[in-house]
Amino acid sequence: MLDAKAVPADVMALLRTLRAAGKQAWLAGGAVRDLLLGKVAQDFDVATDALPEQVVKLFPRVVPTGMQHGTVTVVTGEHNVEVTTFRGEGPYLDGRRPSAVTFLGDIDGDLARRDFTVNAMAWDPIDGVLRDPFAGAEDLRRCRLRAVGDPVARFREDGLRPLRAVRFASTLRLALDPATRRAIPATLEIFSKVAMERVREELIKLLVRGAPPSRGLRLLHSTGLLARIVPELLESVRFAQNRYHRWDVWQHTLRCVDFAPADLVVRLAALLHDVAKPRCAAPKEGAPGEHTFYDHEKVGAQLAAAILQRLKFPRRETERVALLVAEHNWHFLPEWNDATVRRVLARIGPAEIPALWALRRADLKARGRLVEEGLANQAEAEVRFQREIDRAAALKVSDLAIRGEDVMRELHIGPGREVGEVLARLLERVIDDPDLNTREALLRLLPEVTASYPQ
Repeated sequence: MLDAKAVPADVMALLRTLRAAGKQAWLAGGAVRDLLLGKVAQDFDVATDALPEQVVKLFPRVVPTGMQHGTVTVVTGEHNVEVTTFRGEGPYLDGRRPSAVTFLGDIDGDLARRDFTVNAMAWDPIDGVLRDPFAGAEDLRRCRLRAVGDPVARFREDGLRPLRAVRFASTLRLALDPATRRAIPATLEIFSKVAMERVREELIKLLVRGAPPSRGLRLLHSTGLLARIVPELLESVRFAQNRYHRWDVWQHTLRCVDFAPADLVVRLAALLHDVAKPRCAAPKEGAPGEHTFYDHEKVGAQLAAAILQRLKFPRRETERVALLVAEHNWHFLPEWNDATVRRVLARIGPAEIPALWALRRADLKARGRLVEEGLANQAEAEVRFQREIDRAAALKVSDLAIRGEDVMRELHIGPGREVGEVLARLLERVIDDPDLNTREALLRLLPEVTASYPQ
């Protein structure tokens, strides 16, 4: 049930300003859909018969985000609201954008160009009128995702729409209408034209907002989209593991993603943590049908980085995911001494430890066998590592009690590789014995750690 009280006051004020100027003002698209679902709408889009130039004159703060396509962004008290003139669209010649945009005078014509019926609704909260020419509200009630009109035509207009269909099905828990689902494999060649940046953004929403994300990932696989986005994952489908796993690599991966917290880096790492297993597999001696996967975490880190670079993820996120994949598989031994724990901690970095623990717990839960034993071992590791973190021992060169200037002054050398090498050797000693991390102790150690340095 739609209630005007659910619309923020600043957005209502924007609608009233348009109406006072003699213009139509409708909330359209995702906000209407979410409000009908009883959710709190985050983004508000307004459709109007006012031209962009007229909207600019009505509001003090307007960003001309897409004037040629009829869109400006009005900055209100707390929201950035996209205000778009009713429009029709010419034919899509490149599978990405219309060849022309025509401004219209009615809301129904504007809704007819939209992708799915659940997004093709408009609501006037001032008069309490809902425009729903394609029965989107009924589709929401029936938990169905259906394209507006001919789904093949809709998907050929914009190649991203097949991926959006999968994303909405996953995040809104909707079943794909059979005709809409059949249209996805039929339009994959148009999808292949979509910029990787747009694909990345939809994949992010699927992974982080999926309820659960595995639903969307299964749909990507069954519709052929996965082969166009991350074909490397296809190698894991029906690839048998060993007695420590109940499921094949693909099914295990899906469960791992579902068990991971809704953090993008952790879920990306969960998706890719075993991507190299099929390539690293070897028959397990004395166990027909089972495999070993030596070094799959190392090869997987390289593969993960390549995949995320192809998808245009930022470098920092790519590096973090690769690190988590590389470190997800080692086994903690209770007999490790404190120095060993500190060395592993130094290699990973304290900042990434929470994400790594989240990934490892998800990985263990997704095995389906020996889960409690694995989680108990993981809990013991977390206690031991936290103890070292709490001690605030030096784990990187910048934690040392002396700096490069001290090394140069004491050894009478200039800047260069030797300074970094000396600091690295000092860090090795401090990791073994944290009590050495004082200025006096480190200066005393300088002759010793430089004695074997090549001259």
